[in-house]
Amino acid sequence: MFIERLWRSLKYECVYLHAFETGSELRAGLAGWITHYNGQRPHSALAGRTPDEAYHDVPTPSGPGLTPDQMANSNAVRMAA
Repeated sequence: MFIERLWRSLKYECVYLHAFETGSELRAGLAGWITHYNGQRPHSALAGRTPDEAYHDVPTPSGPGLTPDQMANSNAVRMAA
């Protein structure tokens, strides 16, 4: 099922939206989309993390919009108080 969703997303978010004219354009477009999919696009099945974060075991932020650095700083402030 995961692979089916990956291919569906790839088709609808990349291939169908762009009129690639050459194989090299298609390759570059797919590479860019896969980079975005793995590194920037949050996934609900991964608790809002990207596949890169899940693979490298980056902790999930405890609040909306917090980066791991912000989360560490807020934890340090709470512990100091």
